[in-house]
Amino acid sequence: MTQDIPTYADVAAAADRIKGHAHHTPVLTSRTIDAELGASVFFKCENLQRMGAFKFRGAFNALSCLSEAQKQAGVVTFSSGNHAQAIALSARILGVPATIIMPLDAPAAKVAATKGYGGNVITYDRYTEDREAIGTRLAEDNGLTLIPPYDHPHVIAGQGTAVKELIEETGPLDALFVPLGGGGLLSGSLLSARELSPECAVYGVEPEAGNDGQRSFRTGTIVHIETPKTIADGAQTQHLGQLTFPIIQHAATDILTASDPDLVDAMRFFASRMKIIVEPTGCLGLAAARMMNTELKSKRIGVLLSGGNVDMERFCTLLSA
Repeated sequence: MTQDIPTYADVAAAADRIKGHAHHTPVLTSRTIDAELGASVFFKCENLQRMGAFKFRGAFNALSCLSEAQKQAGVVTFSSGNHAQAIALSARILGVPATIIMPLDAPAAKVAATKGYGGNVITYDRYTEDREAIGTRLAEDNGLTLIPPYDHPHVIAGQGTAVKELIEETGPLDALFVPLGGGGLLSGSLLSARELSPECAVYGVEPEAGNDGQRSFRTGTIVHIETPKTIADGAQTQHLGQLTFPIIQHAATDILTASDPDLVDAMRFFASRMKIIVEPTGCLGLAAARMMNTELKSKRIGVLLSGGNVDMERFCTLLSA
């Protein structure tokens, strides 16, 4: 696969590469949510994936596709946390040196985990510096391979394996809700959903404060915004990618948004009723499904929980507010 837009065949190939390395995460249900929505809801729990998020799928797939020379030279990436951890862990497993560019205000737990996996962390100010420019410069100066967090064909294909697993386990769905930042997870999910459940309505969900994806989808051109201020740190992206946007534009049903208070409510539900920890970004799908409510009555709904990496102090503070 080159830098062309990936297809479902690439997702299937990625599934073979990551088998035995990525967890086949569980699909959980909740009678409470089923009753609230009048629907059958299936939660794909990528918060229980290795390093705590779906990002391991795409990172491991991308690093597995490197040549031996590229592996020896090493990789560089930029991320607020989950992709950082995923690259660091995948690199450790495959014996690849990894440099990770992370924002100064990244969650402490994500920074600590990235360093713990062996990643060489370099920090930057996400509000005044350009992480992509920093990553490109480091790659060029040091002969590293840049593995961006979402706009990369192998990353997209790897992320699509989560929904592949979901639909293969549950059967066809009527609707699917997927968190949206830069679009790697949503575009990969669309490749799988359109192949395995073609009638399924697929919604990307992003923070209300950062609706660049929604604006891009509705105007037909990539919209660039300032870094949004939201508790959903995994979706504090400024624009969709050159690869992710065309997939989303062609195959998504719509792009929805959720407010920070809605995300806190969803976090509280998961913790109190389902006994699982889901980070704010991972709650985007449920928050949007709850807002649609009656439109989902009697339908089979998939909700992707993208991650569970959140500082415990921050978690407790958000839920006690």
